[in-house]
Amino acid sequence: MDILEKIKNRSANVGVIGLGYVGLPLAVLQAKAGYHVFGVDEVVAKVEMVNQGRNYILDVVDSELREVVDQKKLQATTDFSVLRQCDVILICVPTPLTKNKEPDISAIVKVLGHLADNSHPNMLVVLESTTYPGTTEEVILPALTAKGLTAGKDLFVAFSPERVDPGNTEFKTHNTFKLVGGVTKVCGEVAKAFYEQSIVKIFPLSSPRVAEMAKVFENVFRSVNIALVNELTLLCDRMNINVYEVIDAAATKNFGFMPFYPGPGVGGHCIPLDPYYLAWKSKEYDVHTRFIELAGEINENMPYFVMNKVQRILNQRGQCLKDSIILVLGVTYKADIEDPRESPATKVMELLQHEGATLQYSDPFTPSLIIQGKEYKSQQINPELLKRSACALILTAHSAFDYQLIVEHAPVVFDTRNGTRQVKHHRDRIVLLST
Repeated sequence: MDILEKIKNRSANVGVIGLGYVGLPLAVLQAKAGYHVFGVDEVVAKVEMVNQGRNYILDVVDSELREVVDQKKLQATTDFSVLRQCDVILICVPTPLTKNKEPDISAIVKVLGHLADNSHPNMLVVLESTTYPGTTEEVILPALTAKGLTAGKDLFVAFSPERVDPGNTEFKTHNTFKLVGGVTKVCGEVAKAFYEQSIVKIFPLSSPRVAEMAKVFENVFRSVNIALVNELTLLCDRMNINVYEVIDAAATKNFGFMPFYPGPGVGGHCIPLDPYYLAWKSKEYDVHTRFIELAGEINENMPYFVMNKVQRILNQRGQCLKDSIILVLGVTYKADIEDPRESPATKVMELLQHEGATLQYSDPFTPSLIIQGKEYKSQQINPELLKRSACALILTAHSAFDYQLIVEHAPVVFDTRNGTRQVKHHRDRIVLLST
């Protein structure tokens, strides 16, 4: 039976490597579609939780995970040899940056070592991890064809980038356009046929490079526009103009404008990292992507701006930052999710701690966190906690926060996310990014 027939009659075994924010939702989706799925991860705790039907990813429905595990449609393991039984393999491993902001694809390379040991004819391998254009053809393909398999004949290789937006209740994996680029036309057709079984809209592309570039460009687009509004915020702060009012005014235009909003920095796995993948790769072609790198520089500077403004706010009240209690509200990178990856709140807290501030924080999604070796526990917000603080600093505007209570009892509220926009009383206690 060839791979297309196995895909279409759902008899193919699917291996999902990496059971994180991308891999676990994808594994559950493929199991729901009727495939037998092996989830592979090095983290023993994740594997045990999956096999017990215990969910740890917000975008996965608890009951759906339990159902596919109970039906034996999804099994997790730390043993990569299970890949020998798989007809389709989806690579969903982290692709961070090094300290020098260069791509770190070591997790992909490690996976390829396991794949080389367990590869076989008539197998589809798809990389979903975000990476620089060229990775699939320059790194993945040579490793998989080294033992004699031929792409497009007895091996099918493609790139199909994840498009996960944690916490988005409208667009999930199954109803988000899926880009697919195969290393050959046949590879693309096989990959497209596989994803069509579980995802509503497939957008085939001419090559993996186009798919890789498209994914990075999506995040560059956001990075650049966020940097633009962050830089506008710095100017509005000097000019004593409310940047949120400016954005709302510009957004009344019926065409040619898309609102982006400022903040204490950018977070998540994509926007702070992926533009640097493209900037790094561009140097191979003697192109220096100054616009992209400048955007990264502006966004990375925002935590320093926030820290300096906290100092300014306290100075205006006759206080110094050292030994003052700063109550941080929200530490995840985005509102109403538990994801802490690359959160700008972490950097802001590091800077405040370095300046001698006494930090406390509250976040319903993060019970504890460590800042430069010091552990902090999330506090329950109450009037006494607010009154003891020198400043309540909103870094992530969770909907669970009682903003009226916060403004009523805190001496001053520095709101970097405009979470207090609906508060009517005591607005004189609120300081925004650009006021």
